[in-house]
Amino acid sequence: MEQHCDVGPDEVDRIVAAWHRERPDLDVEPLTVFSRVDRLARHLDRARRTAFARVHLETWEFDVLSALRRAGDPYRLSPGALVTQTLVTSGTMTNRIDRLEARGLVERRRSPDDRRGVLVGLTAEGLDRVDAAMTDLLAVEAQVLDVLAPGERPALAALLRAVVGQFD
Repeated sequence: MEQHCDVGPDEVDRIVAAWHRERPDLDVEPLTVFSRVDRLARHLDRARRTAFARVHLETWEFDVLSALRRAGDPYRLSPGALVTQTLVTSGTMTNRIDRLEARGLVERRRSPDDRRGVLVGLTAEGLDRVDAAMTDLLAVEAQVLDVLAPGERPALAALLRAVVGQFD
């Protein structure tokens, strides 16, 4: 059931009040935003891990598989493109590809455009798993947003885009 964001005081309000009491010389207003963002991130991380576990995936596995899925049919990318999309080192990506390949979720193929190049592609099993994980993830995340009216969601997304944009 949808609610509006006018809810009572939360743990962050109590933390902010305590800091304000103890250090009235500090502007603790940033805590009202970032402590909530941090707490939300922790809850989302737990919810995501639970959703992915239902289809026997770890978070890092979903990251790689979903990058391949978003590439579109035939669901292949170079290891370098996967590094760029998942923000890990090339050594870490090689290890991840090896592990996913051992599980039958991805396969390496020679690039048709470069005989020395390799492309990593989803297997049928990898495609099924990432699609199931995405379906579960969206259900969990939609439930988290149920406390907001549908019209409030774009505003929240825009505000978060403005804050995160300085890092991208």
